[in-house]
Amino acid sequence: MAVLSAFTNLDSLTFTLAVLIGSIAVLGSACFYLFSRPPFPKNAPAHTSETWPVLGALPFFTERWTFFQRAIAHSQTGNFSFYAGQWPVVGVSGQESRKVFFEHRGLGFAEGYAALLGGQPQVKESGDPSQGDNGGDSGFSNYFNKRLINMLKGPQLRQNLPQLLKDARSNLDALGSEGLTDPFDSIYRMVYQFTMRTVACNEIANDPVLREKTLKLYETIEGTATPLTIMYPWLPLPAKFKRLYAGARLYTIFKGVVDERNKNGFRDDDGLQYLMDQGDNITQIITFVLGALFAGQLNSGINAAWILVYLTSKPYWLDRVREEVKGVADRYCPDDSPPLKERLMQVPIEAWEGEFPIIDMCLRDSIRLQALGTTFRKNISGHDIPLNKQGEVIPSGAYVSLAVGDMHYDPKIYENPDEWDPARYLPERAEDKKQLYGCES
Repeated sequence: MAVLSAFTNLDSLTFTLAVLIGSIAVLGSACFYLFSRPPFPKNAPAHTSETWPVLGALPFFTERWTFFQRAIAHSQTGNFSFYAGQWPVVGVSGQESRKVFFEHRGLGFAEGYAALLGGQPQVKESGDPSQGDNGGDSGFSNYFNKRLINMLKGPQLRQNLPQLLKDARSNLDALGSEGLTDPFDSIYRMVYQFTMRTVACNEIANDPVLREKTLKLYETIEGTATPLTIMYPWLPLPAKFKRLYAGARLYTIFKGVVDERNKNGFRDDDGLQYLMDQGDNITQIITFVLGALFAGQLNSGINAAWILVYLTSKPYWLDRVREEVKGVADRYCPDDSPPLKERLMQVPIEAWEGEFPIIDMCLRDSIRLQALGTTFRKNISGHDIPLNKQGEVIPSGAYVSLAVGDMHYDPKIYENPDEWDPARYLPERAEDKKQLYGCES
């Protein structure tokens, strides 16, 4: 009993110390950020009233779109200011502010996502070519865009097309004769295989076990972008350690593939080989791959599933899509004796990119309905940036956030905005062209 009592007392003491340390950390961070976070200048947009002590505008994390709707409605200009934890943020809306958001060169893309999304990987090695002339996130953004464009516009995608078509056929065959599936699982994983083969390596794309393992690690990293880790990234929260662990596992997996290729002199026609041929090191490679997955998997994986859901609810558009697919197959494989899935293997990449306008319209309205998130920038210009004719500014060093729903659900732009209607993109309607940047995609 004496030993049991000792352990009980020890557990009680440990718990008390943990609570005490946690309380000191929270109180310390509260005092530090209340007095150190930069104030908004007088000519910044009006501060929203939905503000909590220390945390700032908590609804920004818990109900983002409705928070933006309320803040926009209570602002005379449609713009507003708030704190997301330690970060000063300007929320913008309307055509005039959107133009500044998307066009001003002083607003950094990667810098905004690094803080407010909490998932943007960064490269910080000195002398690293991915840093560009100025270094930092803007250098990584230039490096990332250059590599990705070369992969998607160069011969890389053309070379991969036959294998991508085989991947699609084998995944669809695996659904069975009934074809019943949860697209948010099967199609999502299919897109992950496509993405892995396009921007990373065939070793993982070809291995179901390794592919599933890396997907889980990627999802772990994506899931660690919690409100607290975004608001106070220096806090030693469990999510931060999960992110570090998952990142280290991914680093080990990709480094193993690179080392094996270097050891055996093996080459392959995939994204990894392209990065290796450019002289990129393993840190640059893993950072690029994670960035590409974040950029593509969340959007493409989800919207590829949603388009099937919408099509099943609209027989008219489903029939038109089927006619379009069959028409393309007829043009490039006139012999209709093989199954359609075999005939589609003959379609060249130029046709996949430009001869499916109906599918493109279906996808665009799926994206419009499902893209309810926010996009981010950071003022890296070193001075305040004028926002509108009323004299409002984006303060130097502040972050900027634009709710995509401000465009996608605006009835002045889109008729019956809650309805899935691919016809809104037909030339005679062209609803997305009614305003500048009327469509984020």
